[in-house]
Amino acid sequence: MKKLVLLAVLALALPTAVFAGSSIDYSNSGGTLSGSNSGLSLSGSVLFAVNGNGGFITGSNLGSVSFETGALLSGSLQIGGTFASGGWFTITGNGSNGVPNGTLFTGTFSGPVTWTMTTLPNGTHNYTLTGALTGTGSGYSAVGVTVQLTVNTGKGFFNGCTKISSGDTNVNVVVPEPGSLSLLGTGLLAMGGMIRRKLKA
Repeated sequence: MKKLVLLAVLALALPTAVFAGSSIDYSNSGGTLSGSNSGLSLSGSVLFAVNGNGGFITGSNLGSVSFETGALLSGSLQIGGTFASGGWFTITGNGSNGVPNGTLFTGTFSGPVTWTMTTLPNGTHNYTLTGALTGTGSGYSAVGVTVQLTVNTGKGFFNGCTKISSGDTNVNVVVPEPGSLSLLGTGLLAMGGMIRRKLKA
């Protein structure tokens, strides 16, 4: 009986040891970044790399990355500012090259989103969006951060619409969802029982 209790404890602890603290990195490019005082939104950006969860997958089109921030809190669209938390953020896979088909991560911006303008030596401009995230992946809760870099806007300023040059979103697993823990724990208990019966036979 004591052995079964110990096995049950190990079965519930193992999933946490495997998943908690691990991270997955998603890379995207392209897409249209639109903005107004109501917020910034990205559509049509292509997911081209997934690094983590036991492997590194690349491809010309593995899925998509899209989001919408909260409203502008301070600053301006042209010179940079801060947008409110909230909104939404979604990474979707299309089933290519081993990437699952469906939602890979969905969540919201958990804090203010920064919109930074950088003036290069030649007088042209780039903009960078940076924001912290909280949400869920496939069977786990997660926190993360996304950094999205726009294409060079020339010597003009952001006028409400531009393209994304590159983006990176790093998602860190906090705790597997209870359903995943219970399912794996139950499976391990069943396996332990089968092995115990075979040893007695």
